[in-house]
Amino acid sequence: METVHLETSFVSLLVADPSRELITAANQQVTRDWWHFRREEFRCVASAEVVREARAGDPEQARRRLEILDKLTLLTVTPEANKLMLALLATGALPPRAQSDAAHLAIAAAAQVNYLLTWNCRHLANAQILNRLEAATQRLGCTLPKVCTPFELMGEYAYGTGPDLEGTLGDKGPAGAGSGL
Repeated sequence: METVHLETSFVSLLVADPSRELITAANQQVTRDWWHFRREEFRCVASAEVVREARAGDPEQARRRLEILDKLTLLTVTPEANKLMLALLATGALPPRAQSDAAHLAIAAAAQVNYLLTWNCRHLANAQILNRLEAATQRLGCTLPKVCTPFELMGEYAYGTGPDLEGTLGDKGPAGAGSGL
């Protein structure tokens, strides 16, 4: 079974009150659909860094985030992860203020996680930044996880190809099942 590291932005959108901003609302729905339809196909993990970030902000939202995280295995921060985090920051691809983002990548890479699921497209799900970080990771004998949004990890589901069924995939299931494909 493949492993997915759930980054803080994923957990935040999963439990947040519905947004009135169109793009954020769509991202929330995709996040909830992934959680409902895909999570059982993966070993979902997080890290102490995710928990630290999840504790911040509105107390009710923090409580909701921590409730989700309590159900997940937390990856440990190893000496290898710390070394990798410093190497990622040393590339200059991430600004110093993005130390948490470097930590998410490093912890996931050190644990040989397959995917890092995020909505952070500024520093994490960013192809140009990831290209620069992969070289540093490979020099240390590690491989970065595939960093993607929930939409990119919907798998074989015929996502978004039919009428909206109460805001979810409904009973469409895998591609072709009831979708006319």
